[in-house]
Amino acid sequence: MPKYTVTGGAGFIGSTIAKSLLSRGDQVTVIDDLSSGYASNLEQIPDAEVIEASVLDVGAVEKAVAGSDTVFHLAASVGNKRSIDDPISDASTNLLGTINVLEAARSGGVRKIVVSSSAGIFGELKTLPIDESHQLEPDSPYGVSKLAAEKISLAYSKLYDIEAIALRYFNVYGPNQRFDAYGNVIPIFVFKLLNGEPITIFGDGEQTRDFVSVHDVVQANLAASPSIGVSGAFNIASGTRISINRLVAMLDELIPLDCEIKSGDPRPGDVRDSLGDISKARELLRFNPQVALEDGLPEYVAWAQEEIKRT
Repeated sequence: MPKYTVTGGAGFIGSTIAKSLLSRGDQVTVIDDLSSGYASNLEQIPDAEVIEASVLDVGAVEKAVAGSDTVFHLAASVGNKRSIDDPISDASTNLLGTINVLEAARSGGVRKIVVSSSAGIFGELKTLPIDESHQLEPDSPYGVSKLAAEKISLAYSKLYDIEAIALRYFNVYGPNQRFDAYGNVIPIFVFKLLNGEPITIFGDGEQTRDFVSVHDVVQANLAASPSIGVSGAFNIASGTRISINRLVAMLDELIPLDCEIKSGDPRPGDVRDSLGDISKARELLRFNPQVALEDGLPEYVAWAQEEIKRT
């Protein structure tokens, strides 16, 4: 039976990957310190072996990775604002934690590591859409630490007998993604609206984002794992974009906007526009996003409504 390790497996992406693997009959080990993941996500994957520890714990990482065919590395400190507030923690988790995972994978004979990277490594975009060759000028410590993690993973694939694929996620959303003031705009807006709290649009609201469903991100990870002889970086996005103002209008159709909408100054580290070129992932990973925002957003709102009732 194939064995897989998912770091950050209590997060909304990691737990969804683990759930998909288990549904195929695979063996899964999850490592997560629950600093940003949720124990309730682990309840959905009862057949997974769970190691509650940080990726900074070398012994725990070695135990989690031992015997795995592929490691899906998602454990991270996430978000521009969080990294600006605490750059040392951001760098420790994202770079040193990644090195620990790579070392455990190398010594444990792991064939492939699939690293969750971020479009935050690009910084302000010079052209739209952007492909993987776009210059890398991150505007926040988070973007820098994710770029460093990506680069060292790809360096390991050149130095050692391990293949590394870095998946550069754009704005991922979907079920199991809970409110986090540092996180994605969709869960922030949805949970605030459902609780009757004011939301804040930073800047003029015409900044654009490429929102990609967690279901499509899982598809990309599962496609990356069995690919033989493939290493490198790939954009994982929907290939479409909308403005924040348009997002609010879509939410208005799903949740009555009875609360106040505030305006705020543009936030440091936030890019103006985002749109990914996914042709490389289409060609080499057979990545084909299936969930349009018009379908994924109602699904997420319905999940968030149930989550609020449950808690």
